[in-house]
Amino acid sequence: MSSSPETDVAFPRRRGPWRQLDQQLVYENPWIRVTHENVLTPAGTRGIYGVVHFNSRAVGVVPIDAVGCVWLVRQFRYTINQYSIEIPEGGSPFDEDMLETAQRELREETGLTAAEWTHLLDLHTSNSVTDESGAIFLARGLTQGEMAPEATEDIEVLRFSLEEAIAAIFRGEITDSLTVMGLLAAERYLKGGIL
Repeated sequence: MSSSPETDVAFPRRRGPWRQLDQQLVYENPWIRVTHENVLTPAGTRGIYGVVHFNSRAVGVVPIDAVGCVWLVRQFRYTINQYSIEIPEGGSPFDEDMLETAQRELREETGLTAAEWTHLLDLHTSNSVTDESGAIFLARGLTQGEMAPEATEDIEVLRFSLEEAIAAIFRGEITDSLTVMGLLAAERYLKGGIL
């Protein structure tokens, strides 16, 4: 097992009101590491934590065109065994600016480039099991070009009015967390709401 900054520390280690007694690397691949951690809870009882550490940050893009339509992608997600409608999104290496990642993902997945970029929000994707963080951007001033999806991606590009996309969230047709947060934040921003 390879070491990491988390495994090269003396124990016990405080994590807020928790105490981490030890940590073992259980699994690692190019995208994630999974650690098993023995802990003392805030109540002083012993417990365990399994944590998924991503080797990148999550980045999503809400592309809105001149007539107020949002460009989404539909692709099959192996983990949930179904198709998912999502904003263009991907992983941002820690040494890359997240806006650069957003621009690349938009171009690869939809063929679009954007003249205007706005940072909408920062987020944690599922903080009960992972320390993954990310950001969502609004892209406007769109120009259509050629898609360049990765070899593992089978993507269909879709275009909805923003109102239709929001309605699809509440019908349970759009469930991806970055997409839900991104669409709702974009709607609020475009209506003059304070983010």
